[in-house]
Amino acid sequence: MASSGGSGGGRRTAEDTRRRLLDAADVVLREHGYAGTSARVVASAAEVNAALIFYHFGGVDALLLAALDRSSTERLAMHRETAAAARTVEELVAAAITIYRTDVERGYLAQFSELVAAAVTKPELRAELAERTQVWVTFIEESWERVVGGTPLGAMLPTRDVANAAITFYLGVNLFSVLDPDGARTESVLALATKLAPQTRLLTIRVPGRRRGARPT
Repeated sequence: MASSGGSGGGRRTAEDTRRRLLDAADVVLREHGYAGTSARVVASAAEVNAALIFYHFGGVDALLLAALDRSSTERLAMHRETAAAARTVEELVAAAITIYRTDVERGYLAQFSELVAAAVTKPELRAELAERTQVWVTFIEESWERVVGGTPLGAMLPTRDVANAAITFYLGVNLFSVLDPDGARTESVLALATKLAPQTRLLTIRVPGRRRGARPT
């Protein structure tokens, strides 16, 4: 296998160098933000030559997107398992809160939000992120439809609208955290969702003739 030289003077495989760069990109983006994520800083954290970022990924943005893809794959597998256990709206809300808190604790939310903020002034990055967001919209749609599809609640709250609202909250709450450093306001919103969820029970009685979990047309 091909090898790449590191700044420490040793020899590493290309696979190991890529992994080190991806790991470093994750840490630097979360700790320093997009503005503080340069090739020099990432390379220093990875203990490799900065030129290797361009050799393996083509640039810093491409590296950050690759790191996002890696974490998204891990998150999707983990969160699908969490959501799959939900059979009621109450359980689905509880699963959503677990997913949100996990993403905050592990830095996933900060990683994605930093890239979204950067995309405001970088249209090319915006297009890349929009494409990557679709898998999460689909994940939410599938989870919502499986639980409430064929019910009056499902008719009142269309699947795509629910998915868009969830993504909007996911991104907005991270921005709001600047004004809510202890998370008290965000937790109050989550508590409200938990309180309201049981009130939907009568609206989740399934309408005869619609297959459970069928995707809307």
